[in-house]
Amino acid sequence: MTAPLALAAITDEFSPVDLDRALDAMAALGMTGAELRVVHGRNVIDLDDDEIDRARAAVEARGMRVISIASPVLKCVLPGGPLLDSRFQQDTFAARHTFADQPALARRAFDIAERAGARIVRVFSFWRTVDPAACFDRVAAALAELAAQAATRRLIVGIENEHACNIATGAETARLLEAVPSPALQVIWDPANALVAGETPFPDGYRALPVSRIVHVHVKDADVDDHHPTWGEVGTMSVNWTGQLKALVTDGYRGALSLETHWPGPGGDKFEGSRICGARLRDMIAQVQGSGA
Repeated sequence: MTAPLALAAITDEFSPVDLDRALDAMAALGMTGAELRVVHGRNVIDLDDDEIDRARAAVEARGMRVISIASPVLKCVLPGGPLLDSRFQQDTFAARHTFADQPALARRAFDIAERAGARIVRVFSFWRTVDPAACFDRVAAALAELAAQAATRRLIVGIENEHACNIATGAETARLLEAVPSPALQVIWDPANALVAGETPFPDGYRALPVSRIVHVHVKDADVDDHHPTWGEVGTMSVNWTGQLKALVTDGYRGALSLETHWPGPGGDKFEGSRICGARLRDMIAQVQGSGA
């Protein structure tokens, strides 16, 4: 019998300021994993040790665990690179860090992961330029260095394919994985981000990836016009989530499916939007696994 896929969420999608409210809603939906990105209105990377301890305790008090630190590492300008691609919106989630900050930022992210009991540290590939291929070697070198550091701590660096960064699609991610074979570098696969970048995420982007190196999956949905997304209810927009979920089950994926709503919600109620999307994702997972994929 196939083990049930774990359901999780980035907590600030429910509330960026009230962690307890977010976790109560997540637990009510049957979620077992929490990603920390913005807590009490601040990026997780800027929290002190006591604040991290309290966040972990709040998560674990609800029978959940912290599975990922959604850090902003390498979400910055790569000096000397081509011009930035202005078509893509750059979301920083209460983080303001430069290229010079990245070594200290990475060390702190690894420290936080260890303290929170998380296995994964999410990272990026510098803000997307008009010529991502010209940045590839430097991006690969930066990720190889992060992976080497993570390996010494028995952590995993999860490169998220982010539409506003140089590694945005499944195809670009696959090339990076080939260049950096370290098992400490794995993928946080985000089909909606690939869609915004101009790729058909499923089946095209997904099939380019080695499934064995997908450690985590972000779930959100959108319609896209010239790289501009309109976020909406999961399973009702342009990402083929039914096909994607079936493929993950069939291919033996064992990580979490983590809600990253982005949809402003009905009447601008983001909390309710996340609750709706969480319930829908839960039901979609149950349907796919109940059908045997």
